[in-house]
Amino acid sequence: MADDGSPFPPPLARSRRAAERGPNWLGQRFEVAVGPVAHGGHCVARHEGRVVFVRHTLPGERVVVEVTEDRHAGFCRADAVEVLEAAPDRIERPCPYSGPGKCGGCDWQHVSHAGQLALKAAVVREQLSRLAGVDLPVTVEALPGGPLCWRSRARFAVDRTGAPGLRRHRSHDVVPLDDCPITVEPAAAAVLGRRWPGAGAVDVAVDSAGVVTTTRLDRRGQATSTRVLRPGADVPEEPGGRAQRSAGGRDWEVEGTGFWQVHPAAADALVGAVSAVAGVRPGETVLDLYAGAGLFGGALAPGVGAEGRVVCVESDAAACAAADANLADLPQAEVWQGDVDAPGLTELLGELGRPDVVVLDPPRAGAGREVSRVIAGAAPRAVVYVACDPAALARDVAVLADAGYRLEALRAFDCFPMTAHVECVALLVPA
Repeated sequence: MADDGSPFPPPLARSRRAAERGPNWLGQRFEVAVGPVAHGGHCVARHEGRVVFVRHTLPGERVVVEVTEDRHAGFCRADAVEVLEAAPDRIERPCPYSGPGKCGGCDWQHVSHAGQLALKAAVVREQLSRLAGVDLPVTVEALPGGPLCWRSRARFAVDRTGAPGLRRHRSHDVVPLDDCPITVEPAAAAVLGRRWPGAGAVDVAVDSAGVVTTTRLDRRGQATSTRVLRPGADVPEEPGGRAQRSAGGRDWEVEGTGFWQVHPAAADALVGAVSAVAGVRPGETVLDLYAGAGLFGGALAPGVGAEGRVVCVESDAAACAAADANLADLPQAEVWQGDVDAPGLTELLGELGRPDVVVLDPPRAGAGREVSRVIAGAAPRAVVYVACDPAALARDVAVLADAGYRLEALRAFDCFPMTAHVECVALLVPA
């Protein structure tokens, strides 16, 4: 606080801090040699001793960048606005809305699909090495269908005029869109083909039967209405019911725009990977954390047989209701509603006893230190971790390693082509 009682520092103090921080490069352009890929959809370069995180480029390129954000002494953010020396994997962007200053929905539109897989593998490898001290080869597996027209569930922002679109990178500005090439056509057309006056965003999903569900959100993010359009119908229905999904040889129900794997082939791929590494046996107990609509628990339940037990834990009430319906024909499976936190998990384990297998599919932030420690303390023979963020996975792997578990195997899947996101399935076993 300033001497006069003001909460603001005097001008001299502000000037001194600005001088210590150095010049602000916002808006400046300069040439850089691009280094390795980094987590988050950019590559690392250096200029005059500072790190520059550059989007729209590739390792090994020489580019002219324009600084788009400069808020830290040690680094700034920039876009590659001119390519002087291109990498072999650079291609023409298939989406006209992608590029510097445009839509921020995709990170790698300028990269061949094979190049994208290599970049994602490098990121997973680097995060595990740097954050968990684990060095192992990583291959990212492509899913069927190619890198376009795969997104079956999306949220589009709406600007003040009612025009739908997506936001610029690290911005609240909405870029209006007429199309989104990574989104399946019925979903894109249902939202981008009309105006949404007064809305803040629109969620859309297409289920396995081709039913399109749109949910209108206000500017506080609260759902205000839901509409369902069935194949061949001209008029949508209100309100919407549950969407139909298929994976692992079973049919599933979820809320119309509720959580489900975005890529149509992702749920099958992840179920196969989880089932293979879990290797459940008759009579075993499986604990499925962050269970959603019961996908992994339901897929593993037949393996434990009538004498086994599968407990699915989920906090969302709608997802629990869907899981109850999805697992109704599996008497060995049950659904518990509650938060996956250390106290609640400790209480649950006190009632459940020692699980043989723990499966967890946490949100992007990961399970966290305390939950990871409780899981390790339960001493399962296997921990199967499904991760949508390699940094969070690496941090939790490090905690589990300190508690006596080692990373035995890992598979990675390109569930989000054209973006920096990658899905991993990791198996950890007692060391």
